[in-house]
Amino acid sequence: MPGLLEILPDRVRLPMTFDAAALAADLGAFDESDWTAHFVRDNYEGEWSALPLRAAAGETHKLRMIFANPTASVFADTPFLGRAPAIRAALARFECPLKAVRLMRLAAGSVIKEHDDFDPDAASGTARLHVPITTGPEVEFLLNRKPVPMAPGEVWYLRLADPHSVANRGTRDRVHLVIDTWTNAWLEALLRAGAR
Repeated sequence: MPGLLEILPDRVRLPMTFDAAALAADLGAFDESDWTAHFVRDNYEGEWSALPLRAAAGETHKLRMIFANPTASVFADTPFLGRAPAIRAALARFECPLKAVRLMRLAAGSVIKEHDDFDPDAASGTARLHVPITTGPEVEFLLNRKPVPMAPGEVWYLRLADPHSVANRGTRDRVHLVIDTWTNAWLEALLRAGAR
């Protein structure tokens, strides 16, 4: 008999929310030079960038800091997280071990082409959670070619080992807080509650 994580749907809205306006206010602490263009240029058109809030321990290279290294076992806060008190408080609410944490920004008019990620599948012991900070109805996030309607402040588990794509047809940047975790009993309980 398969366990819960093996039969989860490809998307689950978790039963927790955050103050999106407070999270968005933290974005003002970052300069344009703090963001790094996503390194897989073939996966997008336009501008897609990231800002690392937690990264593999000891990592200092900008590109490697935004890479959610699946082989790393120790992660640490970056100096950027110290500038973002609301985001830091939000992360403190997660009672599961955090791996990489990034802000992911898709500029207005930009597209992330359909692709799949290597690691984030709760059935394998890891999960990728998305918290939209700035978004709107003009942003279309497709997972397995079906829309995922995410609102600011919500928390979503997305099985991004499956094909997914994003189009920002709006006039402002879309920014998500993207949290990679190891699964534990606390997260499994939230996934179970959200999947009901």
